[in-house]
Amino acid sequence: MEIVNIAVDKLVPYENNPRNNTEAIQYVANSIKEFGFKVPLVIDSDNVVICGHTRLLAAKQLGLKDVPCVVADDLTDEQIKAFRLADNKVGEIATWDLSALVDELKDINFLDMEDFGFLNADELRTDFFDEQEAQQDKDDKPAQEDNGKVVKVVCDDENYQQLIDYLDANLFVYEV
Repeated sequence: MEIVNIAVDKLVPYENNPRNNTEAIQYVANSIKEFGFKVPLVIDSDNVVICGHTRLLAAKQLGLKDVPCVVADDLTDEQIKAFRLADNKVGEIATWDLSALVDELKDINFLDMEDFGFLNADELRTDFFDEQEAQQDKDDKPAQEDNGKVVKVVCDDENYQQLIDYLDANLFVYEV
């Protein structure tokens, strides 16, 4: 697989893109600013975007002149249409392992994950209490040292209770 840099103004968004990605553009732009452009667009031999419409819009918003691309010139027109749909659909099917998610988030100290769409002020937030609040725990558990970390988590309604149960068992938690 060869990655080539192509000028943004030479790339053509697919005219019938079925995804509504406007809400994600700023989060993707924030990700590109923070981490760099790490996931290339997939385009056909005419520079029409197959996968990566949101990344292209974010690149334009950031004023990037060119972006990394993979040319999928080995696919038929039917395969291109199917790949375009499949690439977006499989992301909708995936779910979070809440235990692993909390473990990952609690180790992130210097990045506001809200910048990447992880939070919404109306969503669940978790926080580590300071030592005094921990000592007031109703179970009189030994106080845990405050590590100064704030963990913020977004959770869909379907997994909300599972997350609350996990956090109650493993962290000092309060609901906002």
